Amino acid sequence: MRIRIVDAFTDRPFGGNPAGVVLFDADGFPEDAWLQRVAAEVNLSETAFAHPLPAGGDADWALRWLTPAAEVNMCGHATLATAHVLHTTGTATGTVRFATRSGVLTTTADGSGAVTMDFPTAPLTPVEVPPAVAEALGAEIRGAYDTGENLGDLLVELADEKVVRALEPDLKALTSPGGRGVIATAAAEAPDGGYHFVSRCFFPAVGIDEDPVTGSAHTALAPFWSARLSRDELIGLQGPARRTGFVRTALRGDRTLLTGSAVTVIDGELLATPCPPAGSPNVTRARTRARHPTPCARHPTPGTRHPAEPGPVTPWSSGHRQPSVTPWAATPPSPPATRTPGTPRCRSARARRPADRRAPSAGTAVRRSRPSPCSR
Repeated sequence: MRIRIVDAFTDRPFGGNPAGVVLFDADGFPEDAWLQRVAAEVNLSETAFAHPLPAGGDADWALRWLTPAAEVNMCGHATLATAHVLHTTGTATGTVRFATRSGVLTTTADGSGAVTMDFPTAPLTPVEVPPAVAEALGAEIRGAYDTGENLGDLLVELADEKVVRALEPDLKALTSPGGRGVIATAAAEAPDGGYHFVSRCFFPAVGIDEDPVTGSAHTALAPFWSARLSRDELIGLQGPARRTGFVRTALRGDRTLLTGSAVTVIDGELLATPCPPAGSPNVTRARTRARHPTPCARHPTPGTRHPAEPGPVTPWSSGHRQPSVTPWAATPPSPPATRTPGTPRCRSARARRPADRRAPSAGTAVRRSRPSPCSR
């Protein structure tokens, strides 16, 4: 199974926001626990998982996004990364429709390699500035806005670009307000600097201390700054100094178009393939012996047989049974016929007495060689 690391919202490696991308051939996702393990192993802000859908439907691919800690409702840069992989590998051309938690999202690639995503515009509702957020950011907040249930973020406006760039928030304190996290933004310092606003995103509640470039956040930033600057098409700069990226936004009523480029940095093989889903012929049932066709996380050796009787269910097995194993210490070894007092006994060795050897007479010491070392 192929796995790729793609840098999104950048035209060069090691920039923008990296995302993992895993494409499945089958019509369906593996178990959720396995997806979450892969996302935690990749340990990027998001890993995208996608599989093709039957032709003739509302969408072409099913798409999910997982952080190292949880699944999220929307992710822009991982969607861009997935569309980039589909187009660069020849799997798809033109417009691709993704079925997601946030509805059907479309992406369109142009000849230059840029991808435009059509996302729902986030509704902005003014709210009182939470004192805990202001204290955690360590900066004065000019205004705060709720971004709706799809994002679940709190958008806060700060004084200027320098304040946004200098933020060193208390990330532990930012997990308390609820929702996904906090979007901090300000107008660009130089009007002719190539971008119109800056932002930084902190999502410690879902395992992301700071997301370098967040496409989904721009579904809220676009309407916010379009109203302030009286223009529908803008360019946003996001990220800490070590890693930044540009997002081109175009406000189209209740939809926001996000455009960016991407670069595949790593293309490798995922060896820890998932076990067959529940109900498939390869899953062991009671009094049935079956083989796994390929190695998996629970049975790393191909052809491992399952016992006839089901064993205990482990927390990660989702109903899959493992063999009941009796600890070796619970099975007493066969005692030797005789042994010299004080001689240590190895549990794995059985003393064998030749059939033609007579038992020693009473009071006669028996000289016996020490058993060879064993694995236990």
